[in-house]
Amino acid sequence: NLTFFFFFFFFFFFRSAVKDELKDQTATYSKNPDNFYLLAFIEIKKHFADSVQIITDVAMDPYSSDGHDGLVEGDRILNDESLPILGEMALAQARAGADIIGPSDMMDGRVGYIREVLDDNGFADVGIMSYTAKYASAFYGPFRDALDSEPKKGDKKSYQMDPANKREALLEADLDFAEGADIMMVKPALPYLDIIHILKENYDIPIAAYNVSGECSMLTAACQNGWLDFEKAM
Repeated sequence: NLTFFFFFFFFFFFRSAVKDELKDQTATYSKNPDNFYLLAFIEIKKHFADSVQIITDVAMDPYSSDGHDGLVEGDRILNDESLPILGEMALAQARAGADIIGPSDMMDGRVGYIREVLDDNGFADVGIMSYTAKYASAFYGPFRDALDSEPKKGDKKSYQMDPANKREALLEADLDFAEGADIMMVKPALPYLDIIHILKENYDIPIAAYNVSGECSMLTAACQNGWLDFEKAM
């Protein structure tokens, strides 16, 4: 049977509907059983269990009143204190029917932590697609503008990767691979074809690429102006 993949990266279709009153510092709504995206997973699996795989996203920012991927204290992101929150979020998604968990938060150690949480709760068969090389990129701009998801203060450069740093991608990949990632992702895609290549050369697991909003916007704008042929460029 043909398997269809529902990519809910950053809860693309749902996240904009999370109202501010549902957000708090610890992203409580992310694990609420009445959360609309968890209910959507349950309904999808109810009707298409044999033909659909659901790949989710794990990060605090859709549900955080601070707008960051980890727990905020003053001007700091608390890495280790964020892991239990991310683990609970991943577990809630697995219970709702997720087949593959996609941690996009870039907290250190989160792949191993989530793997342990899933295994301890009977979800050893739920895979992990790690956002391994997620660069701090201007190409996320259109997405953040559309969903009003900019951090309330500061930026994400302290936990996302330096766009000029190639060596860090290999370090992050070593850690994610050792912690049990089943798939590793590079984000954005087109500016980092060299990173995609070097990961594929060094690791015997699937390497994924994420074409982000800015990449899509550039292509769309160029085609609307007649500078590129959309079908050929795509």
